[in-house]
Amino acid sequence: MILAEYGGDARILAGGQSMMATLNLRLSAPALLIDINRIESLQGIVPASDGSYLRIGALVRHAQTASSPLVAEHLPLVAAAMRHVAHPAIRNRGTTCGSLALADPSSEMPACAIVLDAMLVLQSKDGGLRHVPASEFFFGLYETARRDDEMLIEVLFPCRGPDEVFGFDELSRRHGDFAMVGVALKADFKEGRIGNLRMATFATDPMPILSSAAAALAEGQPWSSELGEAIAAAAADELNPDENQFGSPAVKRLQARALIRRVLAATFNEPARNGHAHG
Repeated sequence: MILAEYGGDARILAGGQSMMATLNLRLSAPALLIDINRIESLQGIVPASDGSYLRIGALVRHAQTASSPLVAEHLPLVAAAMRHVAHPAIRNRGTTCGSLALADPSSEMPACAIVLDAMLVLQSKDGGLRHVPASEFFFGLYETARRDDEMLIEVLFPCRGPDEVFGFDELSRRHGDFAMVGVALKADFKEGRIGNLRMATFATDPMPILSSAAAALAEGQPWSSELGEAIAAAAADELNPDENQFGSPAVKRLQARALIRRVLAATFNEPARNGHAHG
């Protein structure tokens, strides 16, 4: 109701790890902060009754996601990515859904949500519940499909399939700092052949880039270092990096290409990994 009244002049406060920084730097000046920390229904990591997905509520802290046995079992990609998320003090307060709602291009969770084809659940006073696939949620730098009167109340991550493997890694100046380039992927890997590869590169562009070229090159192919080189080159060519303090577009493409090769090799060189992600 308050969001409907204030619209774009109000901000949701959950973990506050990004919001408080922007307030301190005078980069944000909302008319109202809405603290949701006492809403019990927004807590919890809960599996679906049929085991098809895992629900992560809006108040689940990064630290809770990182330490959850359910996440480790059913979402190995998220578990691997969590090892790279910020530093302990931030993980203890920041929320997984808050990271998705902010849509920082250097964040790990948007890339994981896109790769895993997660569903983001938004709620508003007048519109009720709205389910938005992760592939349709992120528009660009801090831009998402969330409307001013909506709140992200939970994210639904599909649980891993029996033949799925996962990979994750990122480059940063110091572990836990903002990523300079990152890669997240999942694929079916059965009888030595790759299928349904979904690979996203993040921190290079205003939003994670899901590589259609990588998926096409990998489909039905046996793993080889030559295939990895071809995928890495094609995926890096799909990027359109901006120049910033981390380097030029050319440097970022080189970094992405090297990191993609590394993640692919770690994922497919040892097929008997029983689906665990590497990062």
